[in-house]
Amino acid sequence: MQVLEIKNLKKRFGTKQVLRGVELTVKEHSIYGFIGRNGAGKTTTMKTVVGLLKPDQGEIFVCQEPVRYGNSSTNRQVGFLPDVPEYYGFMSPEEYLELCGKITGMDPRRIRERSQELLKTTGLWEDRKRRISGFSRGMKQRLGIAQALLHKPRLLICDEPTSALDPAGRKEILDILFQVGKEAAVLFSTHILADVERICDEIAVLDQGKIVLSGKLEDIRESYTPDCIKVEFHTPQDLQEFLGDAKGIQVRRTGVKEAEVTGKDGESRGQIQKRLYACLLEHPLEIQRIEVPEPSLENLFLEVIR
Repeated sequence: MQVLEIKNLKKRFGTKQVLRGVELTVKEHSIYGFIGRNGAGKTTTMKTVVGLLKPDQGEIFVCQEPVRYGNSSTNRQVGFLPDVPEYYGFMSPEEYLELCGKITGMDPRRIRERSQELLKTTGLWEDRKRRISGFSRGMKQRLGIAQALLHKPRLLICDEPTSALDPAGRKEILDILFQVGKEAAVLFSTHILADVERICDEIAVLDQGKIVLSGKLEDIRESYTPDCIKVEFHTPQDLQEFLGDAKGIQVRRTGVKEAEVTGKDGESRGQIQKRLYACLLEHPLEIQRIEVPEPSLENLFLEVIR
């Protein structure tokens, strides 16, 4: 089931067109990475989904219900963590979650039960009575996730949840989001591509207000996989002999002992491998390494935004 659907979303601020027809679909229980450079329009998109900004054009549906600007009933299904969450520093996490629950009309008993559950899940149980003013950035992000999940939403939206965190803090947040993905859909924006590779099922790349790449991460990687094989020989002489004897395959020298084997137009990587191995069987040479390169998300990102 589709938890979030965005159709032809457009938004302008003054003379600047920020969103230019964004199309996005997030399925139930998926962890969706929303990638883009700073200023690409990620935050604008997310604020529009939760009804904080009015779109100039387009439609947004949460659990098949249309989003309305200003006072949308769809927010009952959405938890939102902004990029810089603000708190009442004199409160404790327990007090803050109680306040949030009361504002949303939750039953007091349910607030207590859910708060205890989330404070344990986010690792804040031991600090539940401390003042929030003494919390680190990572602790505040974890409290923000607890607040966003208090009413058991079907969609959790996080805007740059790991930015400005150290590696340990980033790992903590990503581990929490991964666990949340078992119960709800997660949409989180970031420009830290390693975070996306770690936990996301699907991604969308936003560039200059448009989605320029989207889909399952594994499918995207497969479609962008280079059709080549890298071979490193034991000595430069072995490489030279291979270059002279290789027949029926295309070889390009890339180093002192290294070469790159490619195929003809339309040949799959599997076909290239078969031809390479057949050639090596005819001319036994000492091989140090055979590598089938996989594209990194960073390379894909740079390629599509050029």
